[in-house]
Amino acid sequence: MSPSASDLERLRIDRGTDGPSASRGPARGSGRGRLFALLTVFLGVAVTFATVFLGGRARPVTTVALEVTGGAAGSGGGQTITANGYVVARTKASVAAKIPGRLAYLGVTEGSRVRKGEIIARIESAEYAAGLAAARAEQARLRVDVVQAERELNRAKELADRGVLPRTALEDAETRAGMSKAALNAANANASLAAATLENTNVRAPFDGTVLRKDAEVGEIVAPSSAGGGLTRTAIATMADLGTLEVEVDVNEAYIARVTHGQAARITLDAYPDTSFAGAVRQVVPTADRQKATVLVKVAITDRDPRILPEMGARVDFVPAGEEAPATTPRRIWAPLAAVDRAGRTPRVWTVKEGRATPLDVVIGREDGTRVEVTSGLTGDEVVIAPVPKDLEAGAKVKVGSGG
Repeated sequence: MSPSASDLERLRIDRGTDGPSASRGPARGSGRGRLFALLTVFLGVAVTFATVFLGGRARPVTTVALEVTGGAAGSGGGQTITANGYVVARTKASVAAKIPGRLAYLGVTEGSRVRKGEIIARIESAEYAAGLAAARAEQARLRVDVVQAERELNRAKELADRGVLPRTALEDAETRAGMSKAALNAANANASLAAATLENTNVRAPFDGTVLRKDAEVGEIVAPSSAGGGLTRTAIATMADLGTLEVEVDVNEAYIARVTHGQAARITLDAYPDTSFAGAVRQVVPTADRQKATVLVKVAITDRDPRILPEMGARVDFVPAGEEAPATTPRRIWAPLAAVDRAGRTPRVWTVKEGRATPLDVVIGREDGTRVEVTSGLTGDEVVIAPVPKDLEAGAKVKVGSGG
C-alpha cells in the first residue's frame, strides 16, 4: 500500500520552527542587543565624565582691585555745622522792555554771553521812528522862526532908537522872539523824548552776564511788568552774572553763633557728590525765620567751576574756627587696561561672584598708557578680572588665583 499525500506532508520538517537555523536566529539577535546596551552605557559614562571633570572644572583667573583717586575730604577734628541750600546768583535780572509792543527781534538764547549795553532784543519801532522824525522837523521849523523873530527884534530896536517905531511895537517884537525861543525849547524837549522812546524799543543787557532763560519769542506782545496781563509777556529774558554765584543755606538758629563772617566752608553739590569746592561766609543775614527757626547765610564760592550752575542743590560744611578747609580733587576710578573687555558693543569689566564670572557694563574715559578711567558703572570697591580671557562667558566657573 503506497503512502498517501497527507502522510508525506506529516513527515516534512518545518525549518522555520524546529530546524537548526531557527535556534541560531534568536541567539544572534540577543548578542547584538547586549552589545548596543554596552555601547550606550559607555557613552553615558564618557559624557558624564566630560561634564563633571572637564566642563565643570573652574578655570583659573587673576583679579585686581580698582584704583580710586581724589574725592571729597573728610571733616576736621572739630565739630562741623552742616546746612543745605541752593546755588544762586547775586547779580540776576529778568530783562523786560521799558515800553509795550510787539517783539520784532531777539538776539539771544539760553547760554548766550552778553556784555553790558548790548542789544538783546528790539520792539517794533516804526511809529516811534516816525514820531522822532516829526519832532525833529518841528525843531527845524521853530529854529527858522527864532531866527526870523530875532531879526525883527533887532530891526525894531534900531527903529525905536531913531524914534521912528513906537515903544509898543518894540515890546511886541520882543514878545514874539521870546515865544519863538520857548517854542523851540519845547520842540527840543519833544525831540529828546521821541529819541528816548525810540531808544527804549531796544532792550539792552543791564550787566555782563549769561542768559539763563528766554521768556518771550519774536511776535509776542511784551510790556513792563506793571503793564502786563493776559497773554502779554512781562519779561524777555532772564540773565545772571555767573561770576557772582554763591550758596544760600538756612542754618539752625541754635548754631548761628558759631558761624562768622569770612569763615571757611566746604561746598558739595548734589550733582557732584564726590567733589567739594572751597567757600567762605559772605554774609549772615541779620534776621531769623520764625517759622523755620533758621537764619539765612550766604556763602561765596571761591573755587570757580563751569559745572556750578544756578539753582543747583548744595550742602555746606562750615569749618570750625582755627581750621582750614582741606583741598579736594575730583574722585576718579581707574582700571587696568587689561581689565576692560571691548569685544562687545559696550566696554565691560568682569567680576567674580559666588565663583562665577559676572560682566558689568561701564563707560570709560581717558587713558594714561597702563590704566583707563571708568566714568560710570563702578563704585570703586569692585575687584575685577585682569587680564580677561578671550573666551570667557557670563556665568562660567572661575577660580581666583593671585591678584590684588
